[in-house]
Amino acid sequence: MKHTHGLIEVVCGSMFSGKTDELIRRLVRATIARQKVQVFKPAIDIRYSEEKVASHTGSTFEAIPVQKAADIRGHIEEDTTVVGLDEAQFFDDEIVVIAHELSNRGVRVIVAGLDMDFRGEPFGAMPALMAKAEDVLKLHAICMVCGDDASRTQRLVNGKPARYDEPVVIVGASELYEARCRLHHEVPR
Repeated sequence: MKHTHGLIEVVCGSMFSGKTDELIRRLVRATIARQKVQVFKPAIDIRYSEEKVASHTGSTFEAIPVQKAADIRGHIEEDTTVVGLDEAQFFDDEIVVIAHELSNRGVRVIVAGLDMDFRGEPFGAMPALMAKAEDVLKLHAICMVCGDDASRTQRLVNGKPARYDEPVVIVGASELYEARCRLHHEVPR
C-alpha cells in the first residue's frame, strides 16, 4: 500500500528511553498493514546483532547495515513504502538528504536516534532530521540517580562521569552509559 504523501517521523531521547522499541512497534504495525518495509542501521552498531535493529529489552527487526548514508540509495526497493532508520545519530549528514528524498517520493521515513550526545549537546544529523520531520516524539528514560524522568545520557569511565574532551562516539550499553535527569547529568571539563 503506497502512502498518498511521504513524511518523516523522528523518535528521539536518551539511551534506555525506548527509542528502538518504539521504532520496531511502528515497523511491525506497518508490516501488519501489508506495507513494504525496509530498515537500515549504521554498520558501526553491532552491539546486539549485525543485521537487525535490536532494543535493550530484546526486541528485534531485520535491518541492512550500511557504512555511510549514501549506501541506502542502492538498497531501496521500488515498492518500499516505509523506511526505518535506527541509531541515526551515527549516520553522516547525507542521511538528512536521503530522508527528504524518500519522503518526497511518498515514503514514510521513521527515524530513531539520540538527540544529544553524552555532553548534552545536539548529536550528529539528529537536529536537522528533527527540524525537517512532520512528527517528533521525545522519549524519556528513568534517572539512575533519583528516579525522575531522564533526558540525558551519562557516559561513565571507571564508574565516574566522562570528561567533556572524551571522544563523542563510543558504542556501548549499560557498562558505559546510564540515563540521567538534567540535575544529575555531569560532564567535568
